[in-house]
Amino acid sequence: MGRLIMVDDMSARIIAVANQKGGVAKTTTVHSLGAALSERSRSVLLVDLDPQACLTFSAGFDPDTLSCTIHDVLAHGADMEAAVLKAPNFDLLPANIDLAASEVHLLARTGREHVLSRALAKVSHQYDYVLVDCPPSLGVLTINGLACAHEVLIPLQCEALSHRGVGQLLDTVEEVKSLANPGLSVRGLIATMYDERTRHSRQVLEDVASRYGIAVLVPPVRKSIRFAEAPAQGRSILEHAPHSPGAEAYRELAAVLDGDLR
Repeated sequence: MGRLIMVDDMSARIIAVANQKGGVAKTTTVHSLGAALSERSRSVLLVDLDPQACLTFSAGFDPDTLSCTIHDVLAHGADMEAAVLKAPNFDLLPANIDLAASEVHLLARTGREHVLSRALAKVSHQYDYVLVDCPPSLGVLTINGLACAHEVLIPLQCEALSHRGVGQLLDTVEEVKSLANPGLSVRGLIATMYDERTRHSRQVLEDVASRYGIAVLVPPVRKSIRFAEAPAQGRSILEHAPHSPGAEAYRELAAVLDGDLR
């Protein structure tokens, strides 16, 4: 990894949402927290750092029709402001499948882990929060997400193999801290798709928290069909089902995060 870039010089609070295990609601968490922070009158930029572009789609944009995306910013030095899209409640730096090529491109670059940091430095003063949706891997894109962040949130589906993925992610976080971003910290776990009726879910959450000494943010986010319905409408759970338990959970989690700022 290259020279250190101090992300504390940026004005926005940058939070990477990461877990290399797929299907743990990273995108849902970024989208929902972004909407909830917006409800609290915070200015928010969401960054889609996943070539699958699920966040871009969930926010109501067709990834296949976009002329400028995060790929153009990372791989070709495109102007960040030209790539940012305006959604009703937040701004979005979108992605599409071209981002997969960025990973290959970045591997050949000096200082590759800091490309996103440098790009965000040009616009971060416009926002209170930047939330980064990291891909389900520990490759160079996720490294970029961690290298630009102040904190990491880890969505966790409470199942038997969860602790293994958390351990691998924490090893990567420590490497990024030592070589690229010494100010990075782990804010905590968010239990997603949580089934409070099962003893297994409670045990897994307790085991991971105690094994790694990580805070568990409350409340947990319970399973709900509403989360599956919202992306098809290009809306967050707070817009699609504003009074649902899932929407209320993310509002409370946003209040926890925003309370840290005060």
